[in-house]
Amino acid sequence: MVVKLTELLNALNRIAPFDLAESWDNVGLLIGDPERDTRSVLLGLDPTLPLLKEAISRGADTLITHHPCIFHPLPFVHTHSPDGAFLELALAEKINVIACHTNFDSAAPGVSDALARLLDLEELSPLRCSSSLENKNQGLGRIGRYAEPLSFESFMEKVFKALDRDNVMLAGKSPREVRTVALCGGSGSELTEEAFRLGADVYLSAEIKHSTARWAEEIGFCVIDGTHYATERPALVLLEKQLEAEAVASGWSLQILQPESEKPVFTTINKEQ
Repeated sequence: MVVKLTELLNALNRIAPFDLAESWDNVGLLIGDPERDTRSVLLGLDPTLPLLKEAISRGADTLITHHPCIFHPLPFVHTHSPDGAFLELALAEKINVIACHTNFDSAAPGVSDALARLLDLEELSPLRCSSSLENKNQGLGRIGRYAEPLSFESFMEKVFKALDRDNVMLAGKSPREVRTVALCGGSGSELTEEAFRLGADVYLSAEIKHSTARWAEEIGFCVIDGTHYATERPALVLLEKQLEAEAVASGWSLQILQPESEKPVFTTINKEQ
């Protein structure tokens, strides 16, 4: 059965209610016509021109990204700029663009749940609960536990595997054992003190501010910066599974694609010996 874009939006609202988005955010359908049919969706983290071109080349008519292509009201659109070129091409090719940003961060399950599951954490609850009265599991970040404590070395093996990285940045004092873990996929510096107050042995997130790292160092709290991309990338796999379940339940004929062109924005270089 062919899917109307409005039906896809309703499914996304069930997965990650749009009203969970932060007040400063911009989510939902940002480019497109809700009455169009959609047959193929490409997922991604960032609304970049290469990702949009991938959608076109792979026959996807809809792009769902975590970060929105339009954050603030636009006073103008200069098509020589990356943002302007993205909007121009999306409109010219009639590609629908949807953002599921902080609503997916706070959803249950959502961005941080995807990362927590890869770390094998149990008894998950939000670091900062949402105002929703319907689901106490909704909110930013997650804190969870292991039934039996792990050595810090064993825990870090899980971290490197979950993030698909060989290196991370660490501030503060690494504990000998890890039982309670707080995390936040994406930019989570502001939740660091909450993680500490809730009794976490370690906090894993990204874009940790210098002042926050200094605070962790002075108080002896272990904070790990795993990069924005790596801590959010697992959420795309979760979203694919959630959309597949919605498609099966509704009898939709909908192709859901993972990105092939999207890669970490930073690379690591080492001083030559």
